[in-house]
Amino acid sequence: MKSLKIIKESEKVFLSFLILLFMVAASYAQDGKQKEKSTVVDHKDTELNWGGCPDFMPNGCNIAILHGDPASNNADILFKVPANSDIPLHWHNSAERMILISGEMEVTYEGESTQILKVGSYGYGPAKKPHTAKCKDKGPCILFIAFEKPVDAFAGNGK
Repeated sequence: MKSLKIIKESEKVFLSFLILLFMVAASYAQDGKQKEKSTVVDHKDTELNWGGCPDFMPNGCNIAILHGDPASNNADILFKVPANSDIPLHWHNSAERMILISGEMEVTYEGESTQILKVGSYGYGPAKKPHTAKCKDKGPCILFIAFEKPVDAFAGNGK
């Protein structure tokens, strides 16, 4: 009979541990990032807040923040330039993950051949690698860009 009592006592300890574990998990799920809401934004949304670009970018260039703080890591933006715009040589401290939403764009990274982004094309640009781009004549180019580090752009090749 004594061994039966020991088993029941260990079951109580195990059950108490499970209850504590679930309570900790539930409280974790209710703090900070777990409360963040999902986001869906259309690139044609009239509520988008389009702002200007750095001075060296072409006239008509605009940026809209989709998610995150552009001064912090992991911000998502829309980058828009008019058709037939040349984007001069520049670089970013962050790698860029891009998808072209509208238009057609030529992108040339230093030391590489020119690549063409068409609607739906994905592109990756390494951090600090200078590049140029041209929005072709198929309408304005709107590019979704996910930055790993704060959003920035510097004219020239950085050397």
